[in-house]
Formats: sequence, C-alpha cells, structure tokens
Amino acid sequence: MGRQFYTARLRRRLLLSERAECFHLEFTVEELEKFDFQPGQFVSFVAPDPMGKQQTRAYSIASAPRANQFDVCVNRVEGGFFSNLLCDLQVGQSLEFHGPHGLFLLRAPLTDSIFIATGTGIAPMRGFVEHLFPDDGEDRSQGRRIWLVYGTRHESELYYEDYFERIAASQANFFYSKTLSRPRNGWEGRRGYVQELVEEIAAEHARQSAVDPRPIDGAVYNVHAYICGLNEMVAANRDCLKGLGWERKQIIFERYD
Repeated sequence: MGRQFYTARLRRRLLLSERAECFHLEFTVEELEKFDFQPGQFVSFVAPDPMGKQQTRAYSIASAPRANQFDVCVNRVEGGFFSNLLCDLQVGQSLEFHGPHGLFLLRAPLTDSIFIATGTGIAPMRGFVEHLFPDDGEDRSQGRRIWLVYGTRHESELYYEDYFERIAASQANFFYSKTLSRPRNGWEGRRGYVQELVEEIAAEHARQSAVDPRPIDGAVYNVHAYICGLNEMVAANRDCLKGLGWERKQIIFERYD
C-alpha cells in the first residue's frame, strides 16, 4: 500500500525571531475535515528541488490537534532547500506532505514530566502543553507537575515565550524555566545549559517525592523526561538523568541532527 499524501495550505505565517529567521506556520489540510495526530508527532513535507529531485523533510508538529489544522516551527538554514522553501512560503500557497509519523509521545499513564528543548526542538513541547492545558477545553494534566526547560543562545530565540509564560501564570502545576548560553549584557535570567537546570529540577523532585523514581518490585515510574533538540544536548541530558539514577525507559527523546 502506497503512502497517503495530503495538501497543506498555509493559512497563517508569523515571524518568531528576526535574528534567527524563525517562523511559525499554520496549515490547513485541504482533503480532511479532521487531521488526526498525537502531540509530539511529525509530518514529512515533499517537494521537488531545483534539479527536479523529490526532497522530503520531517518537521515536528508545533500544536495539539484542532480540526484539520497543524502548525510547524521552522528557521532558515543557509543552503537548506526545505527550510528556505518553508520560510518563503506565503499565505495561500500549499505543499504536499504525508503523516503523521513518530513515537515521541506522552507516555500513559501521565506522570510528573520534565520537557527539555533547545531551538526549534520547542515545537513538540508546544504541542504537549497545548494538549495538557488547552485554552478551550478540559485540563488533561491530571494535576501532574509539568516542567518546561528551554535553552537557546540568545533572548531573541526564546520562541513562544509569551504563550508559555501565560500558561505558567494560569496553571499552578506548570513551570516554565529558560536559560541562555550567550546572553546579552543585562540579562537577569539563568545562564548556561539546560542540563544544569534539569539536574536541579530532577534532584528536587526526588527529594519531594514519596516514591523512588526507579521502579521497585514492579512499581511504575513517577516521573519522565521528554527531550528534543540536537544530539549533543540530548546526550548531555540523558547522561545527567542517568547519573541521578533514572532508567532508560524514563527518558524519551527525539534528535533532529
């Protein structure tokens, strides 16, 4: 059976960062009344390059399911065919895609969770947060504590900052932490890398929790980490958590390099 291809028409385009040339793109799937996917999954766009060769590129969905729509977050990459194609796409234009694909999904039953992202790795985390704390609909977080730890180089690359700050202000069990590795003079927030913050959160969670994070005699995990970013960052956070006694199955990750 061949792949099912769909048409994604751009309905909205927002510039998230002029410095990083990062865009938030909202698409409508023309053939469907409802586009079913799970938060954390990705779509694969397809298009011919200037040589006529069909190119495919995967992008994490940056939203929770809503009707026949989905969002992506993309930044321009020098010499990158697909990133430039998407960044230059105008409202009303369309692309073919297939999907959804991927197993970067929230584990059931939901536990306390640490979401860890850098750069455009924030995309699936936005989907998770929209799903757990919808603006219109019932809270799906079940009272679990959810931490989002986001790291970038510069303040201008803190994508969706206003959204995450708003959710953190309105939800007592959602915590948003950000850190910059190359902050400007005068930056008063955290400096450094995400794994430093993650280690603090995980250690504090272990102290506060009545249940050991590791399963004993068949007990279930009481906390998971979800990591999305470049391989070096993913590896650093996995090593950090393993050093605290976490097991492999507690750490769910997706690399995009």
